[in-house]
Amino acid sequence: MSTLTRASAVPRYRQPTRRGAEAGLFLLAFAVGATAYVQVDLAMLGKVADDTVRVLSAVAALLLVVHLAVRLRATYADPIVVPTIATLNILGLAMIHRLDLAEVQRAARNGGVAPPPDVYSQLTWTALGVVLFVAVLLVVRDHRTLQRYTYTAMLAGLVLLLLPLAPFVGATVNGATLWVRLAGLSFQPGELAKILLTIFFAGYLTVTRDSLALVRTKVMGIELPRGRDLGPLFVAWFVSLAVLVFERDLGTSLLFFGLFVSLLYIATQRRSWLVLGAVLFITGAVFAYLAFGHVRLRVDVWLHPFADEADTSYQIAQSLYGFASGGMFGSGLGQGYPQLVPYAKSDFILAAFGEELGLIGLMAMLVLYGIVVERGLRAAIACRDVFGTLLAAGLSISLALQVFVVVGGVSRLIPLTGLTTPFLAAGGSSLVANWLAIGLLIRISDSARRPDAESVSLEDAPTQVVPL
Repeated sequence: MSTLTRASAVPRYRQPTRRGAEAGLFLLAFAVGATAYVQVDLAMLGKVADDTVRVLSAVAALLLVVHLAVRLRATYADPIVVPTIATLNILGLAMIHRLDLAEVQRAARNGGVAPPPDVYSQLTWTALGVVLFVAVLLVVRDHRTLQRYTYTAMLAGLVLLLLPLAPFVGATVNGATLWVRLAGLSFQPGELAKILLTIFFAGYLTVTRDSLALVRTKVMGIELPRGRDLGPLFVAWFVSLAVLVFERDLGTSLLFFGLFVSLLYIATQRRSWLVLGAVLFITGAVFAYLAFGHVRLRVDVWLHPFADEADTSYQIAQSLYGFASGGMFGSGLGQGYPQLVPYAKSDFILAAFGEELGLIGLMAMLVLYGIVVERGLRAAIACRDVFGTLLAAGLSISLALQVFVVVGGVSRLIPLTGLTTPFLAAGGSSLVANWLAIGLLIRISDSARRPDAESVSLEDAPTQVVPL
């Protein structure tokens, strides 16, 4: 008999972190965004603007900070999500810069004074968003700790959601009471409320999903939950209607209710929640149309965009003209007329991209959003705990719903809602909140992809005697 030993000849294996691939994608994101930015200068000025190098240098520094933060604090996180978000953010800066130059040219033609460029404020908000993204990775070392603050997040989220209604601080812009103004600064608290309420939904459904999944009766083959478990759904419905009634914010109302119903379905796997949610949505939509003039106006503009294009439907009509002018391949960055669309930097920035990049360019940008949503849902599926699964799914679905509502409104698929395009549109509240959401998603992704042991080795395996 002889013996064979299993010794340390087996090589040590480490799961790849993919941070090198992420660095390459960051370089690609910067190259795409910088090319777009310079193309705007060459098309509109015939040369590279004096401040372009400074802006792009600041963007490169921010990307480096983001990459180092992920490399050091979320080693195993998804390598695709953040570079994709960075691409969208830089393209948004390029389009805002393009519209800034259009305002300068218009002021020069009219002999007026050009307004200060918005690209600097957008870059500042981007920097703040990156700082908070890094802060999330530093402070939230385990996403499961957020479950302790389920009801605290609910209270804070509802306060922020209703804060624009408070006297002296609330402000109404374009008919919607969404803003809070303090010390000369304004922001939309509903953007932060979206994240806090997602945390609450995830924590609440983690505890109650078993009872919510119970079936008592069947109606026309549809399994219905117990009557006492319908309370949360009706509460979400009434809060959504309250936001619509008092703040006239159709977009946030749709987003809030759609997110809750989606997470209910994911937590319970019961199609009956989707059916009940659809019934309540249709009921609320009909009630809002009959009761509120601003809702009827938006529906009328949606159905008849050219009936009063000189007044009430001017914005959507100009948007549709821009899409038609751009066609399949677009007029080229800096070579269209997106400045003719009101609020082209914010609500209708997708119309600006559609005109100058065409259908192909716009579809490519939608694919980027789809990649982020898909990777977020993948992290949700791979997560080892229910709370993390629901939180990652909620953050991903929130982004998907917001993009759908914005694109649908701008393209006249659905009525306009007033939401901003994530990471593209000018506006600090949305940009900062979305960077925070991506920070949480990266933390969950790191937890889901991290191996149970940092390395796998057989060096210390016991010697085994094998008879020959």
